[in-house]
Amino acid sequence: MNNRIEENWTAVCELDDIVPDTGVCALIKGAQVAVFHVPGDAETVYAIDNFDPHSQAAVLSRGIVGSIGERIVVASPIYKQHFDLRTGECVEAPEQSVNAYRVKVAGGKVWIAA
Repeated sequence: MNNRIEENWTAVCELDDIVPDTGVCALIKGAQVAVFHVPGDAETVYAIDNFDPHSQAAVLSRGIVGSIGERIVVASPIYKQHFDLRTGECVEAPEQSVNAYRVKVAGGKVWIAA
């Protein structure tokens, strides 16, 4: 018997469809996921929940990508809280963090495990 849990990967878009240093929103199993292309980093694509718990709006994919120290973050376009793209942690209020998803690029497509 195989006890390994299989992840379900969903193809979202072509990597070239995401302008570098920006995000797009994808609907995966009814949930909005913000997907970011950050060139120059070892992991060039990240995915977190699109829902900003501070503003109660689905807007994180429209945020500004940047860094705080070693952290790659997106600033929410409404109240400007920063979310770590690797972990989903909210820098200013960790109790308001969002989910982060596993991402891979294969065959030029972006795939998200959900």
